[in-house]
Amino acid sequence: MPRDVTAMTRKALSQALPLIPSSVMIGVFFLIPFVLILLASVATLTPEGDMAYGFDLSHFERFLSWFYIQRALFSAGMCALIAVLSLLIAFPFTYMLTTFSDRAKKIWLIYILAQLSLSEVLIAFSWQILLSRTAGLGNILEWVGIAEKSFAMAPSAGAVIAALVYLAVPFAVLLLYPALSRMDRSLIEAARTLGTSPLRSFFTIVIPVNRSAIVSSSVTIFVLTLGAIIVPQVLGSPEHWTLSVLITDQAIFNFNLPFASALAVVLLILSASVIGLVMRFSGGEK
Repeated sequence: MPRDVTAMTRKALSQALPLIPSSVMIGVFFLIPFVLILLASVATLTPEGDMAYGFDLSHFERFLSWFYIQRALFSAGMCALIAVLSLLIAFPFTYMLTTFSDRAKKIWLIYILAQLSLSEVLIAFSWQILLSRTAGLGNILEWVGIAEKSFAMAPSAGAVIAALVYLAVPFAVLLLYPALSRMDRSLIEAARTLGTSPLRSFFTIVIPVNRSAIVSSSVTIFVLTLGAIIVPQVLGSPEHWTLSVLITDQAIFNFNLPFASALAVVLLILSASVIGLVMRFSGGEK
C-alpha cells in the first residue's frame, strides 16, 4: 500500500509540475495586478493627489452617471459590431485560403503574420493619413468625379470602426484557420452530390461545423478591440471614445487613479459578462 501511495504521489507531482510556471505567470501578471486595481478602485484620492487606501465606493457611484453608462454601452456595441464585420470578412477569406495550394497558403499566412507586427499606433496614424482631406481617399473621390470637393473622413465613428476591423481581421483569420483546415471536406462533397448548391452548403455545413471557432474568434476580437486606446483617440472625436480611452484619460491626464481603477473594474466586468452571454447562447462551447 505505501508503494501505491508513493507511486500515486509521484504521478500527481509529475502532472502538477508542468503547471507551476503557467500558474506563477497567471498569479504575477494577472491576479496580483487585479487585486491592486481592486484596492485602488475603493481608495480615496487625497487633496495632495495621493491615494489613501480604504473602502470608498464613490468612484463606482460616479460611474452610474448617464455619461459613463452611455460610454460603456457605446464601447460594447461598437466592439460587437467590429467582431461581426471582422468575421464576415475573415471567415469567407479563410475558407478560400484552405483551398489554396501549399505554396499560396504559406505566402498568405506570412503576409497575415506580418500584419500582426504593425502596432496600433502605426495603424491609427496610417488610417488618419488615408482618411485625411489633403492626402487621403477624399482626393481620389474628387479626382474620379464622385465628390465635388475633397473632404476628410476622420474623425468619425466609421473611421474608428474601419481601422479596428483592419486591426482585428488578421487575428480572426489565424483563429479560424486551424478549424477550417481540419474540416472534413467529405461533408461538403456529400451535400454537393445530393444537389446542394455551393452557397447553401457553405451556410448549412461549413458555418455550423465551425461554430466553436466562430464563437472563440468573436469573443477574442471583442476583447481585443474593447481595449483599443490609440485608434479611438486618433480617428474619433470625444463622442467616439471608448471606456478604455476614458480610463487612460483619468489615469494619465487627470491623475485620478482610483476612478480610473474603478472604470477598469467595470470594463473587466463588462468583458466577462459579454463573454459569458456569448458562451451561454452558443451552447457553452469553448
